[in-house]
Amino acid sequence: MRHPSDNGFAERRNAAADAKRQLLTKFASAPKPTDPEMREKLAAREAASRARDARRAEREALKTAENERILAEAAASAAAAEAEQRAEAEARQAEISNRVSRVVADEAARKAERDRRYAARKARRA
Repeated sequence: MRHPSDNGFAERRNAAADAKRQLLTKFASAPKPTDPEMREKLAAREAASRARDARRAEREALKTAENERILAEAAASAAAAEAEQRAEAEARQAEISNRVSRVVADEAARKAERDRRYAARKARRA
């Protein structure tokens, strides 16, 4: 026994044709790319895209400037640290040379004092 809801081949074919016809009418009634409304939407999308690209470029420029500033600060800090180390090394070298010159001067003074005493002793004996 056949069910009344059981579709035969012809009914299925007619339903498919109707669906295809409805789809074609839907696409036929869709706005064309040349319609003023579609042009306005397209122009709005392009404007939004340009604005988005401009914001992205601005963000990237800000990031680049910030990175350059950070690199410049790091370079300045490194240069300052290097100058400080150089100054400390020069100060240590100056301190060492001062010590050496004081030691040499003290040694010369001791030698001069010893020579003076020796000369005085020789003078007393003679």
